[in-house]
Amino acid sequence: MLTIDYTEFHDTNQLKDWEKDLIEQAKAALAGSYSPYSHFRVGAAVLLDNGVIITGSNQENGAYPSGLCAERVALFYAGAQYPNVPIKALAVVASNEKGITVSPVSPCGACRQVMLEYQMISNKP
Repeated sequence: MLTIDYTEFHDTNQLKDWEKDLIEQAKAALAGSYSPYSHFRVGAAVLLDNGVIITGSNQENGAYPSGLCAERVALFYAGAQYPNVPIKALAVVASNEKGITVSPVSPCGACRQVMLEYQMISNKP
């Protein structure tokens, strides 16, 4: 069973520096979003145990469901390029076409399944 722990903060000053950086990396990934159909941009940043940060953005396609969510783009890249390095954290941000941040965002079922499998592989929560 996948358990997603989260804490809601009212100010980024409550976050640790590495958490702030991870969120900023996810925000930067929004620029790579290809979302001409939904106009819903999503960016994700994965922090690996070795300190490497992998980012991804949602990639839509007219041949639904061929597109990929930002979380899976980042997680699959991390899994392919760093197969033996556990994942420490994942940050996900979203905005609409006007750049207004939508919060909070929740992973879809497919992304939750991918997160679960990477969690099981690494034996880490």
